[in-house]
Amino acid sequence: MENIALIESFSDFKDNKSIDRVTLMSILEEVFRSALKRKYGSDDNFDIIINPDKGDLEIWRNRVVVADGMSEDDNEEIELLEARKIEPDFEIGEDVSEEVKLIDLGRRSILALRQNLISKIHEHDSTNVFKQFKDLEGEIYSAEVHHIRHNAVILLDDEGNEIVLPKTEQIRSDFFRKGDSVRGVIKKVELRGNKPSIVLSRTAPSFLVKLFEQEIPEVFDGLITIEGVARIPGDKAKIAVDSYDDRIDPVGACVGVKGSRIHGIVRELGNENIDVINYTKNEQLFIARALSPAKVTSVKIEKFEEEKNGKKGRVNVLLKPEEVSKAIGRSGVNIRLASQLTGYEIDVQREGLEEEDVELTEFSDEIEAWVIEEFKKIGLDTAKSVLDKDISELVKRTDLEEETIIDVQRILREEFEE
Repeated sequence: MENIALIESFSDFKDNKSIDRVTLMSILEEVFRSALKRKYGSDDNFDIIINPDKGDLEIWRNRVVVADGMSEDDNEEIELLEARKIEPDFEIGEDVSEEVKLIDLGRRSILALRQNLISKIHEHDSTNVFKQFKDLEGEIYSAEVHHIRHNAVILLDDEGNEIVLPKTEQIRSDFFRKGDSVRGVIKKVELRGNKPSIVLSRTAPSFLVKLFEQEIPEVFDGLITIEGVARIPGDKAKIAVDSYDDRIDPVGACVGVKGSRIHGIVRELGNENIDVINYTKNEQLFIARALSPAKVTSVKIEKFEEEKNGKKGRVNVLLKPEEVSKAIGRSGVNIRLASQLTGYEIDVQREGLEEEDVELTEFSDEIEAWVIEEFKKIGLDTAKSVLDKDISELVKRTDLEEETIIDVQRILREEFEE
């Protein structure tokens, strides 16, 4: 009973609920064999008998009887005199099986064995958790706020698994307290050492997709398909939907009467403004729809031979002057999302542009692209539209330094002076 008593004394693992008895016994055998190798140099001549139902374990060492003084390996051979102490009728050449008690391994070995056993079980648990959550990547998951760090929120699920919601994966308006329930998608699962690292995201486009699947029965059933998503988390999103059933209006079904169906999704995402758009394979029409609420006059597509920075080509969109600011949106959000959704670089041009005026993009050799983008964000996409504004006004409305604006206006002015 000594072996059983020692096993049962390992209270850290004997009541472990996340590991079945057979697996526990398999780990036990592995750990005991390691201990035997350290003690005797080899475990090849040892039998370990485990009864998973009773939790019983026996260790037997098998040796061959040799003449006295002829033993070359004390682990695999036993001299006749020693063998006859076990059983008086043993003869040379016979096999002797002798039970090894754990206590015979020594106190230090038992402590090391115990630590190794606990480590192996933790490793087994971590592997199981890793596999469980790896299968959940891209799926919605809920957990409770355990504690809050400056760069992340640490969550615990019902099983006590730790999940990290980094600051970069939080919506700008997110505010959590200890005990709050938080939803997001499992973005990434990795093994760091023997510990699984589980990252939750509320900013990933897939979170919006999964919320639609949860909240819109037709999406869940596959009657409505989601063809594309673009998000600026917590601010605005565009989602393209389609249906193979002509009787279903995909946009109407997703939005619901007076926005009843989409309201819960908007609230979950911190009042993120969601544009639901009818998808079409007609790219010109799709680009026009993606720029809503602006009404587009015409769309001209110029495709690249190969994708550049993830974009299929460039699009020149013609709009009436009053529609330009709608197409661009506040801080350029609308045109940025339309570009993400369609996969095209979008250039907006006013209808009736003066012949002597020049689009800002024509100055890309002299003016950096990000500077041009700053002007476009406030609806200024031609040379004269920038020249007509006071420097002080441009400083207030853009993130540009006064020196940069003065330099840009000088470059633009030189164009007309020539």
